[in-house]
Amino acid sequence: MIKKLRIKLIATSMVSLFLVLFVIGGIVGIINHKKIVKDADRILEILEENEGTFPKMEPGEKKEGPPGMSAEIPYESRYFSVLYDANGTIILTDTSKIASVDTETAVNYASKVWNKKSEEGFQDNYRYRMYSSNGNVRIIFLDCRRQLNNFHNFLLTTFSVSGVGLLSVFILMLGLSARIVKPFSDNYEKQKRFITDAGHELKTPLTIIDADAEILEMDFGENEWLQDIQTQTSRLADLTNALVMLSRMEEGVSRDTKIEFPLSDIVEEVCHTFQAPAKVQQINLDSKIEPLISMNGEEKAIRGLITILLDNAVKYTNENGTISLTLEKKKNRIYLSVFNTTESISKEQISHLFDRFYRTDASRNSQTGGYGLGLSIAAATVESHHGKISAETKDEKSLKITVVFPT
Repeated sequence: MIKKLRIKLIATSMVSLFLVLFVIGGIVGIINHKKIVKDADRILEILEENEGTFPKMEPGEKKEGPPGMSAEIPYESRYFSVLYDANGTIILTDTSKIASVDTETAVNYASKVWNKKSEEGFQDNYRYRMYSSNGNVRIIFLDCRRQLNNFHNFLLTTFSVSGVGLLSVFILMLGLSARIVKPFSDNYEKQKRFITDAGHELKTPLTIIDADAEILEMDFGENEWLQDIQTQTSRLADLTNALVMLSRMEEGVSRDTKIEFPLSDIVEEVCHTFQAPAKVQQINLDSKIEPLISMNGEEKAIRGLITILLDNAVKYTNENGTISLTLEKKKNRIYLSVFNTTESISKEQISHLFDRFYRTDASRNSQTGGYGLGLSIAAATVESHHGKISAETKDEKSLKITVVFPT
């Protein structure tokens, strides 16, 4: 349990940090990209207004850049343009302001944009704009290679640093998580020790009370008070034994040796013992057991597991209802499932079935017996055998508990 708590703590922390870093990096990246596009479009607007070139400065005129932009922009910008007539024929190509693009390359870029029929966008590392000019169509390309490279380097750096940060936090969490959960671990261990120790201490007085009640019955004869003492003493002893068993399983302490045993035969035997109680309650109990299935484990614990599942099904199956047990082997897994109909069971109740002291009967009617520990013991048994247990309901009128064991 503590190990799972540590894993959940680390996983939650890492996922939360990843999402925060991803969102921050994404937002900053989007803002930077939009700024690149905005600045490029402002330059293209100036080029559009001046027929594909920057306005010439008169001698002695104060040199100012476009509004909000540096005066060096006309000298730093690299661009070229292609002019089409109304019939789509190229009549002019201007590559005088860029050294890396010749006429043939400019024509290729313009043809791609012409075919796309898009007025603006990116073609490779060039931001372009297509507009009408005196009955012709001009396409201007602005070289954004440097800005885009800086943008890509920024993203790479951002996510690289974030990755290193995530790895660092993961390493820190591996060390710190043990200290974080230590108080819970200590309390949990103390709780388990208390249950185990208290269970052993209670056994002696319960045995004495039961023996004294038997002696009083011999002296004074049977009466309802003595029977009530014996009944309640027996219930308390069963509860104590169940708590001690559950605590021992969770601690990983077992008195039985794991051996290979015929699981199919065990399931058949236990299923047969529940035929009579089911018949008395007018419940149809059927089984589908694949023969010759064996597993390695604690035979007594697995027998108890099957007993718990069938006992739970018999208790909560409605009159004239159905219980179906299935045992089969698929590849390297053993599947044991118990299905039963019931009056009603919600999906909210399903999520708590394996909690200690939880019972679907909120009134905790003593007629159904039990203390809400059966399925908790079943879950602990499955976990000690490295298996998985789950419960589901499709119509809230039936329950299916499935156990999966590795072979």
